Amino acid sequence: MKRHLSRLICLLLFLPVLMVCAASPAMAAPVTYKRTVEKYQVPDVILTNQFGKKVRLKTLLESGRPVAVDFIYATCTTICPVLSAGYTNLQRKLGADSVKVQLVSITIDPENDNPKVLKEYLQRYQAKPGWDFLTGSRKDIDRVMHAFDAYFRDKMDHKPLTFIRGADGSWIRLYGLISSSEFLAEYKKAGLL
Repeated sequence: MKRHLSRLICLLLFLPVLMVCAASPAMAAPVTYKRTVEKYQVPDVILTNQFGKKVRLKTLLESGRPVAVDFIYATCTTICPVLSAGYTNLQRKLGADSVKVQLVSITIDPENDNPKVLKEYLQRYQAKPGWDFLTGSRKDIDRVMHAFDAYFRDKMDHKPLTFIRGADGSWIRLYGLISSSEFLAEYKKAGLL
């Protein structure tokens, strides 16, 4: 009872602050990520998806479909769940059109993330078709990370990066944690939806 009462008091204290912030455009939340446009050369490596199927990365990413790429690992408890929730929410918001968008997560922990682990991870996030989680040899994963200027000393040092391939072949690099509405807006800005 005491705990419920203290929650109610906190809510009542913060409600006026929330109302002022919501009503004032000047108080709107600032952009929490950095956006740049880059040119990357996708390495021609063969990776393995969550079904154990070999995938030529260059073909997958340059298929002409709208595509997003991130670098995560299955046992991560910080950045990766947020990035993956963004993919889940994007698929949900796109509804039936989600199959038109290719989402690619590439593990930065290939020593532990085998296809079975990748498949279980995607099931946990209720991934729909069009979202692939890829693994491969350490050498090939490092090549891909270097190609996207997303190399980290180790998995504990990784950064919140998402890449969207623009209609012109350039890559939009988003550094930071983005909301699903910001993610959708970036897709639209890239001329992909």
